Amino acid sequence: MPSWDAPPSFEDYVRDRHRELLRFAYLLSGDQHLAADLVQDALERTGMAWRRIQKHDDPGGYVRRVIVNRYLNRVRSLRRERLTDATPDVAHVDAEPPDGELWQAIVALPKQQRAVLVLRYYDDFSEQQVAAALGCSVGTVKSNASRALAKLRAALGTRDLDGSDV
Repeated sequence: MPSWDAPPSFEDYVRDRHRELLRFAYLLSGDQHLAADLVQDALERTGMAWRRIQKHDDPGGYVRRVIVNRYLNRVRSLRRERLTDATPDVAHVDAEPPDGELWQAIVALPKQQRAVLVLRYYDDFSEQQVAAALGCSVGTVKSNASRALAKLRAALGTRDLDGSDV
């Protein structure tokens, strides 16, 4: 198999944005290892088409779109995995997030709603940008955000989403 030499601009992009992309994928998936896989897969796909993608205004948006699509379509890729009966010697336990109750409520959200919240409130995208990133209408973004926030409020009870008591 021939090797591929990344263009310097792609190497610079990865060096500058890798940590940000990992954070984005982690917030989207809730799993550190899955986030790393999503970013790796997105960068592999993006790197092969970098010269074409770089000509557009926002290659970062393209990379995030690949991450979101791979996350939302993860079920298809899981069917190709081969399961094994051998378990690892030592189990890995992730550290608890600082606000476990809020995190559990976020993890319980449907994937599409979680994707909308991450793009809208973590990446500070406008509703139009979220709709473009997810390939849906602005109305779908609004309804998913509204439903997700309602579920979070219900799950947290009297506690406000900013952490203070109501």
